[in-house]
Amino acid sequence: MDQNPSQPIAFKVLTVNVHKGFTTFNRRFILHELRDAVRTVEPDLVFLQEVLGTHHRHASRFANFPQVPHYEFLADTIWHQHAYGRNAVYDNGDHGNALLSKFPITHYENHDISISGPERRGMLHCVLQPPGHHLPVHAICVHLGLQESHRQKQLQRVAALVRSLPVNEPVVLAGDFNDWRQRAHGVLQRDAGMQEVFVELRNRNLEHRPIARVIAAHAEEGGVPTLPPRRCGGKRRSKGQRAKPSDRQRRRAGHRDFR
Repeated sequence: MDQNPSQPIAFKVLTVNVHKGFTTFNRRFILHELRDAVRTVEPDLVFLQEVLGTHHRHASRFANFPQVPHYEFLADTIWHQHAYGRNAVYDNGDHGNALLSKFPITHYENHDISISGPERRGMLHCVLQPPGHHLPVHAICVHLGLQESHRQKQLQRVAALVRSLPVNEPVVLAGDFNDWRQRAHGVLQRDAGMQEVFVELRNRNLEHRPIARVIAAHAEEGGVPTLPPRRCGGKRRSKGQRAKPSDRQRRRAGHRDFR
């Protein structure tokens, strides 16, 4: 990374919904394979959603279940800095969002953005200090709700947090937006001055942007470093593929909590 503070900060970002370490519908425990896959990408920052802090029942059922929190297991010896925001607590344990970082984390705070009902959602805000740069970087990891009305309210809370930060300090927002209706980018662009990296750097149509997202607010005044993350996930939906499910279908199919 360039050590000149007048130059842009360039680093690689990865966002992953860990799904508590299991495949779809909880058929198989794959946390070890997931750790190998994350290492292969070699990101500087890893934004995690639905990552377990503890789970006593799983620990007794699976021989290869880590004895440490899963964000620590994924961080291993590569990401020495990590922060965890607990969103859901139940009899067997807890899960939430986490950030793994190769840069020092000087401060972090978890915000409860749950609206109503059983869905527990959080917004983990971390302040990073990349070596050689005089300004901090704000990294915000989110997991938004399955209902459109909930997502709209949660996006307003995200935008309010971004607006409260110093205007000359870069911000990266990433996570699982559950944005099947493709409305998050417009809200964050209008209310927080943020740009979607998938669109800006890849020059792709909004129709094909992924559900897992990386969005950045660029600091451009006074030679302040900007933040163009180099990679974000997602696949395009081609002709013949199944149409996007409704919010109701996602709530029915996607919430087997497996607690």
